[in-house]
Amino acid sequence: MSEGMSASAAMEGGGAYNKHAILQAGGSAFALPHWENAIRKSMLDDGDEPIVVADYGSSQGKNSLVPMRIAIETLKSRLGPERPILIYHVDLPVNDFNALFALLDADPNRYCLEEPNVYSCAIGRSFYRRVLPPNYVHLGWSAYSALWISRIPAQPPEHIWIPSCSGHGRDAFDRQAEEDWKAFLSLRASELRPGGRLTVVLPGGDDYGRCGIEDMMDHANTVLSEMVEDGAIAAHERAQFVVSAWTRSRRELLKPFAMNEPFHGLIVEHCDNSAVADPAWAAYQRDGNKEILVQKHAAFFRATFAPSLASAVERLQDAEECHAFSERLEDGLRRRLMREPAPVDLTVETIVFAKVGSTN
Repeated sequence: MSEGMSASAAMEGGGAYNKHAILQAGGSAFALPHWENAIRKSMLDDGDEPIVVADYGSSQGKNSLVPMRIAIETLKSRLGPERPILIYHVDLPVNDFNALFALLDADPNRYCLEEPNVYSCAIGRSFYRRVLPPNYVHLGWSAYSALWISRIPAQPPEHIWIPSCSGHGRDAFDRQAEEDWKAFLSLRASELRPGGRLTVVLPGGDDYGRCGIEDMMDHANTVLSEMVEDGAIAAHERAQFVVSAWTRSRRELLKPFAMNEPFHGLIVEHCDNSAVADPAWAAYQRDGNKEILVQKHAAFFRATFAPSLASAVERLQDAEECHAFSERLEDGLRRRLMREPAPVDLTVETIVFAKVGSTN
């Protein structure tokens, strides 16, 4: 991957992310009461134009169903059932939007079921660009998406997980993560209407970016080295692999609001963190079935991170090559996890932003 190359954070398609993103769903659940409260506090006019809800980083939509349903029900309680609600699902152009629309069309828990005044659409564009008009969005939701950085700023260091690196190898990624967070906030501030709310859920890191997933990343890093030894990938390809994500500490997340000053018209209305227990580990503690635990953990890694790794190598842009790479990586990860199972216990940060004035 060339320095400065755009990062691809699309999740594995074909509904795989919908099936295996259980950890992400658990973290988002802690934010739902704050999301509902933000909806109740948002400024809404009495006109008849649609209420606009933006889902920034929807992936294939499964984990968006509950928060969008809460938004619809809360808005209807405030404005009545006739007011139109327009929901935008935003993700990268390479996202599997076919899976998203299939979900919205047929899933028994789809939020648009028996909701004639709710309209869904999608935008295939990075949210590190403007995706909606200024002063247009009433409510924004983003879960687990803003941890992905917009570009790979330097040659990847020795480890695929940047928070596990040290020294100069990670400095450029530190800077990129800070720039991207400011860009994300400033763009959302532009799109939000005054009085609107944005709720963001992110895996939280300590001051070194560590968040609880390091053991799994270490295993995956070793598996990739084994794949070089086996001839499955070339050494120069292995050198390009990096997970294009960064887990920020609370200090880093709140840095744009130093001295309690607004940032592009946004203020922090609420900020807290929650410990998210690993449901696969909890099931393993109950039934002792290590094989199922390992399958769930390896499938979670593949669906969430393997596409980001594969995007670094041109050869792996071919669907068959990418599938073979992901299969080998998942198989190797299962073997290692069978020997050393461990929980993936995360901390999530929930932040509610309010727009108090026009964008600077």
